[in-house]
Amino acid sequence: MKAIDLRSDTVTQPSEAMRKAIFSAAVGDDVYQEDPAVHELETLGADMAGKEASIFMASGTQGNLIALLAQCVSGDGVILGEDSHIYNYERGGLAVLGGLMPFLARESEGLPLEEDVFRWCRSTNVHFNTAKMVCLENTHNRGGGRAVPPETFRAFAEKARSRGLLIHLDGARLWNAAVKYQVPLRSYTECVDTVQLCLSKGLGAPVGSLLCGSREVVERAREWRKMVGGGMRQAGLLAAAGTYALKNNLSRLVDDHRHAALLAELLRHGGLKVRYDEFSTNMVFLDARSLSCSAADLTKRCASRGVLFSGMGDFLRCVTHLDVTEEDVCAAAEVILHELGNA
Repeated sequence: MKAIDLRSDTVTQPSEAMRKAIFSAAVGDDVYQEDPAVHELETLGADMAGKEASIFMASGTQGNLIALLAQCVSGDGVILGEDSHIYNYERGGLAVLGGLMPFLARESEGLPLEEDVFRWCRSTNVHFNTAKMVCLENTHNRGGGRAVPPETFRAFAEKARSRGLLIHLDGARLWNAAVKYQVPLRSYTECVDTVQLCLSKGLGAPVGSLLCGSREVVERAREWRKMVGGGMRQAGLLAAAGTYALKNNLSRLVDDHRHAALLAELLRHGGLKVRYDEFSTNMVFLDARSLSCSAADLTKRCASRGVLFSGMGDFLRCVTHLDVTEEDVCAAAEVILHELGNA
């Protein structure tokens, strides 16, 4: 039986067409900046983000970390949403490797609360650190896959910049937000200093992210990437997959959103409490506190029948992606409801 894997959009397999693009890629040594496939990907990514340059990274975590290291110095404060991916899932790299101090802010509707952000914008004083940067996340993973609308996002960024803050955007799933609101990626990226864009989630590439920003910041990022062991040699084999994804897999993200909405509807119709609204994208969250059995028990029961999803706090997360069809969604909902009925 085919497994229906809803744990994450990172589990996708390269299509045959993407595999052909990987196989036929012209490559060189990227540490010497001689890989033509990497150059093509970086040029395409920078253009889509409206930035001077971009650099290919092994992962989104690496891209986020190096964005901070390239723009801040030891002792600087970095404002992070308390539910952000950078704070919760990236092993504290900004503090361990950069000596940067995380300043936490509560979050609402996918953005840090303004009063929490601006209280860290303190005047220079010998007694305490002051904030250098604020990090934003769109779409917001722990926020339910919420896509902040472009006008709301831009208004927040303009206020942060008026307080002298640099802005880094963890845009691991920013493609989903842009497709949802039918706007160019630049609608979000032009108002930030740097943005990390993941290629291995909804776009279906096997590996990699892009860090986009000014030419000066990207050159510093290149030095940091080498320092932390991220200099990959014939990386064009991976970059070719990213280029294929950007050219072929963007518009189909609407299918993932449609499938997620269908899953939410089916589960709600079955009596479950579900987190999915007009701002959601390709993630559906089941409230584990309202289930008739434990979250661990339901996860185990469904996994035995080939339906996989993951836990996140008080919720169970189901993520649609390019390897999940409408038929898969209907089958997954049937399994979940059946197992709950038998719990």
